[in-house]
Amino acid sequence: MGFRPTDVLILSGALTVGAILLPAAPAGAIEPWAPPPMNSCGETGFDPLAREAPPATEQPQPQPDPTIRIQVPVPQITTVPVPGPKPDKTRIEPVALPEDPCAAPCPDVRSSPKPAETTPPEGNPTGEPATPGEPDVSSSGAPPTTTPNAGGDAPRPAPQIELQPETEPIPIPVPGGEPPEPQAPPAVDVQPPAAAPVAAAITPRDVQSVRLVNQITGHGSVNRTDNRWSVDGTDLGLIWENKPGQVSVVFGDTFGKGWSPIGAGTGDQDWRSNTLAYSSNHDLSNGLVLDNFVQDSRCHAAEILDSRKIKNFEVTTIPTSGFAVGNRQYLTYMSVNRWSKIPGMWWTNNGGIAWSDDNGSTWTKSQWAHWDNLFGLGRFQVATMVPHGDYVYMFGTPNGRMGVIGLARVPAAQVLNKTAYQYWTNGNWVPADGANELLATPIVSGTASELSLRYDQDTGQWQMVYLDLQRHQIVLRTAAEPQGTWTDPVKLIDIEDYPTAYGGFMHPWSTGKDLYFTMSAWNSYNVYLMHASLK
Repeated sequence: MGFRPTDVLILSGALTVGAILLPAAPAGAIEPWAPPPMNSCGETGFDPLAREAPPATEQPQPQPDPTIRIQVPVPQITTVPVPGPKPDKTRIEPVALPEDPCAAPCPDVRSSPKPAETTPPEGNPTGEPATPGEPDVSSSGAPPTTTPNAGGDAPRPAPQIELQPETEPIPIPVPGGEPPEPQAPPAVDVQPPAAAPVAAAITPRDVQSVRLVNQITGHGSVNRTDNRWSVDGTDLGLIWENKPGQVSVVFGDTFGKGWSPIGAGTGDQDWRSNTLAYSSNHDLSNGLVLDNFVQDSRCHAAEILDSRKIKNFEVTTIPTSGFAVGNRQYLTYMSVNRWSKIPGMWWTNNGGIAWSDDNGSTWTKSQWAHWDNLFGLGRFQVATMVPHGDYVYMFGTPNGRMGVIGLARVPAAQVLNKTAYQYWTNGNWVPADGANELLATPIVSGTASELSLRYDQDTGQWQMVYLDLQRHQIVLRTAAEPQGTWTDPVKLIDIEDYPTAYGGFMHPWSTGKDLYFTMSAWNSYNVYLMHASLK
């Protein structure tokens, strides 16, 4: 997290979820060369593994870039109508997929060529996106001059300074737009304090193996999301069971025609802040198969949660988790104000909750269930919510990738009522009163991002997966109760093996022995299904 994001991305984390700059993989972690993967239609996909160079090929030696590029912010007054336009909730019945799995359902709309070949950078990106739609312009287009090197053998380029203007919007709210339908405030329902001591520690799970199952999205994937739904590049892939026999899969910032790797795209590449698909295949051993996307036109995945797409106001809206209570679906999301130039950081306006009563086709943001990010102190800006028993538990981190994990809970019937929340503080559930939400006790040591949690019925244990930047890993922790004691992190993914990997969102149909989760990779900016075998 979209979480890519966005930081990864333009995020998507989303959760946009992108990743902080990480070192290149050491030689011992690099896999042997292998030809690019290919789907049954002969379309070349992406390989997120770190691999050796192709054999018997002469690799050109990279030449040092003599250019010193300096970004120069250019202030630009931008008027922002408030409250803004109403969300576009145009929806269509999906076009039936052809019997031939290699045929394009809408050849007049999409018939995308293979993405341009690019050389991925080493390590992981900072995630700082370009301003949507803004061209990469330079103040100097003159070719570099050359000077002899110290040995006099050959000329080398002299250092050049290139000033790169970067638009820095200064949003000015002005009256305008269409006011949303007012939502009646929920009745105050303060929950009394309750003891919640940490449970005894349990034995950490033994991860026997982890393998890449399939590429879920993008060109060359089994789902052919580029030709079928104009989803060429995306991230995150948050999954929850929306009804018996079906799961929803929500993605972060999504780009269509015109996008090509590396990384997220720009505003003129069919940018949607988020998209949602459905899946009903239970045999995940061969991959995650998507049945369809929510669509606003033929073969075009719709943006389900609107965003203003204005830097320093609201650049995007990234889903961070999804869940169902009865027939109502819920999404937690973060409203991203801007991406930071500091790797692994971004700034949010708030974290909020939206709901859907039509199985995820259209969504409404709650006007009351949101957590404002006052002075950057908000503890539940990137939230993951999980129903269990009579409650829905909310695990949250501040904006960015360097925050601690806080915990709250709310009666399942009161998800949209902030007064009914309780925050876990020093071994007690304390009511939503004053600054209590800012004082929630961290449930584990260290920082975390892109949280994914589930209660495993097979083992009667809670599972937590997240990106641990300090370890350069996507890790697994387990506990008997939401508040802990949580086990030490166990490695699932090493970023040295999967350069630019982030995310790690568990599939609800995982079992005590087989843990399936999605993983995003910034270089290819697409989503993959992973399988961990647990002892």
